[in-house]
Amino acid sequence: MRKPRDFDTELKALADKAKALKERRVRQLGELVAATGADALDADLLAGALLDAVAMKDAATKEGWRKAGAAFFHGKQREPAPQSERQRTSALPLEGSAASR
Repeated sequence: MRKPRDFDTELKALADKAKALKERRVRQLGELVAATGADALDADLLAGALLDAVAMKDAATKEGWRKAGAAFFHGKQREPAPQSERQRTSALPLEGSAASR
């Protein structure tokens, strides 16, 4: 006869694993913030920048951010955006921000 499964023990093990994964994700996010130098930013400013990044609809801008992030993780030197590009993006109203309401 087969041994019955202990579902409670299995569920507890899965819950513990999920908790450990969530803690690891939060720790890695903190390490990323520190590694990029964003820990020098005010928390409100960092939160606002992240909220605007999430709300961003422009695919070209997101692709530029993705490439810059990939270069960061591969340890490549990246050049700042050309002056004209920085002026164009800084002049745009921020979607979803308090400034555009």
